[in-house]
This record gives sequence, C-alpha cells and structure tokens, in this order.
Amino acid sequence: MDSQELIKPLLIENETKLILLVMDGLGGIPDPVLRKTELETAATPNLDGITSRGICGLADIVAPGITPGSGPGHLALFGYDPLKYEIGRGVLEALGMDLELTPDDVAVRGNYATMDARGIITDRRAGRIATERNVELCKLLQSAIQEISGVRVLITPGKEHRFVILFRGKGLSGDLNDTDPQKEGLPLKPPQGTTPEAKRTAEVVSEFIRQANEVLKSQHPANSVLLRGFAKHPDIPSMKEAYGLKSCAIATYPMYRGLAQLVGMEVLRTGETVEDEFKTLVENYKKYDFFFLHVKKTDSYGEDGNFRKKVEVILEVDAQLPKLIALDPDVLVVTGDHSTPAVLKSHSWHPVPYLLWAKTCIPDEVSEFSERSCAKGMLGRFPAVEGMRLMLAHAQRLAKFGA
Repeated sequence: MDSQELIKPLLIENETKLILLVMDGLGGIPDPVLRKTELETAATPNLDGITSRGICGLADIVAPGITPGSGPGHLALFGYDPLKYEIGRGVLEALGMDLELTPDDVAVRGNYATMDARGIITDRRAGRIATERNVELCKLLQSAIQEISGVRVLITPGKEHRFVILFRGKGLSGDLNDTDPQKEGLPLKPPQGTTPEAKRTAEVVSEFIRQANEVLKSQHPANSVLLRGFAKHPDIPSMKEAYGLKSCAIATYPMYRGLAQLVGMEVLRTGETVEDEFKTLVENYKKYDFFFLHVKKTDSYGEDGNFRKKVEVILEVDAQLPKLIALDPDVLVVTGDHSTPAVLKSHSWHPVPYLLWAKTCIPDEVSEFSERSCAKGMLGRFPAVEGMRLMLAHAQRLAKFGA
C-alpha cells in the first residue's frame, strides 16, 4: 500500500494552512577550500530561527544513491511515489507553458546547444542564450520544419536556452531515450525507442534533429538541439483527490508550473524575482489550503558551478522568510527537490536537508539549517515521499488509524 492509499480514508477537512517552500537543488557538499557547503556558508538567521523551533532530517528523494531529476523530486515532495508515477519532463514543460496536449501528442523538452565540427557537444546550454534569441531561433526552426512523415511539429520557446516540441500524430510513443549526453565532450545520443511501438517516433525525431542541425548550423553558439523527457500525458490523481487540499503553486519556470498543474494545483501569476514570489503567496494566503513556493536559481547556479551565487540566492530566501512566518501558518516545510552541489555542477544523489515547523512540533535540538545539522534532527534520514503525510498530520488533517 502506498502512502496515498493509506491516508485517503483518514483525511479530515479543516481550515489549516500548509506551505511547502522548495529551493531547487538546495543540498550541497563542502567546497574544497572553504570546507563548507553553500548552506553552511550562508548566514541565515531566519532559517536558523525556525529550525530551532521545528524538527529536521535528511530526505532521500527517490532512494539512497539515486540521483533524481526535478520531476521525480517534486512528485516525491508532493507525496506521489516517483517510482509509480514516472512523468517525462516534456509534459511538465508543455503544461507549464499552458500548451494543450492531445492524446496524439508526444512532448519533449529541448535545449539549444553548441556543437563543434566533429559533432561533439561543447556547451549543453549554448551559453544560456537570452530568451529573446531563443524566440528568434524557434521561429526559424518552426518555419523550416512543420511536418515530418505526416507528424506535425509544434515548437514553443521557453526561458533562455529551453524550448518545447510537440510531435503530434497517430500512433506515436513517448518511450524514447534522451538525446542529451548530460555532459560536454560527448556527441548527442541518437534517439532510440525503448519499446517496439516507439520505432516510428524515433525515426521522426531523428529526422527532426538532422533538419534542425542543418537550419541552425550558422547560428553559433546555438547550432544544435538536445532533447530530453519524451512523454505523453499521464493519468495521476489531483491534490484535491489525494489530500482534500485546495492548492496553488508559485513558480517562475514552466516545468514547475507544469508539474503543479499536473497534480491539480492552480498556478498563480507572479513576477520573476524571489521577492515577487513571496509577495504573491502573501497576497493569496486566504484563498488556498496548500502553497507550493518554488525557487529556481539555487539549482541554476549549482549547475553552473557558481558556489557564491548559490549562496546569494539562499541569503535572498532567508531575507524574505519573515513574510511567511508572519502569516503564522500551521505547517511550514523548507527543503529541496534534490541536491545540486556547485562542486559537482550537476544534480547528485545526496539527501536534502528537510525542515518542518508546525504548531504541533516537539522541537529537536538542531538550531542551524544545513546538511550536517539536519542529519542530527528528530526526523533522521527518511524517504521524501513521507513528508506530505507528516505535513497533513501536523495540520491535524488525518484521523486515527484503526479502532
């Protein structure tokens, strides 16, 4: 029995408020010179203050030793078993851009990338080109590639180097491998179906990449494309169905808005800054039971290997935190969807620090929000999928189990 099946008959409706603050890629490992992680380096008096009044632990997002993607990471934090609900990134990005998916669509997330004359990827993000340049390139591709073998090709620009493609046609499958090699110095991977039904789709995608590389060959640094997260729309219960919660999401990046929509959250319009996001939550506090607040740049700077900038984002979040504390929520959780140590420049398998503050907490003895401190907390090391159950319990939204 999974967590949702266990708690569904126990759900109680009340007026409690729950906030889940996710700093994407929050966890880190010590810098070799400083010998501290990003969290240990940042001075965070507000985070430390609620840490001293809450309970802490380290959360394994998927399983010990497994490096999670952002999709599985957030699903786990929302209480959905990421091994049961595998959702391709393309669907999340498409929904986050408010694209309407049909049963005939395969969605995929794209990156513009830099490829050298030998076919080797030298920059997986094309220098994080400006969004305006991305829009121009998507128009260029769309005008040149509209259909392949009877399959419509619909290209939509996202932020910076990111875009989404919908391959629309009968009999398509999302069972394809990513073409992104995941690190520089390698050629892109050829698209291959992981099931026999995906063979035709792989052929269409392969032809798209060939044509796209031809169209982009003079557009350095964005002279190639990498595709990841092929998927069709899945069947997944909403937060209302699973937990009885009227929920909303505050996020600036399409993928996270898409993920929130997928589980039935209402996505609120917000500005681009961390301050804007916190302000949006405060302005809408009376309207919802559950609030998902997502901060992206901790992950972006971690992937860039920019330790100092990741620290600065943590400081920015800490400065905004009093706005949430002033709301006096019944439950407040601060955590990450995975670790992205700047030292590694990538997602990693390390567990993430997890802080739960609630009016019903028995505080542990931890007084600093960091990886090593949270390891000493009352929650210990636990599966992240259990966190939602703890939030509901501390919000007094679960009845007694058994007689």
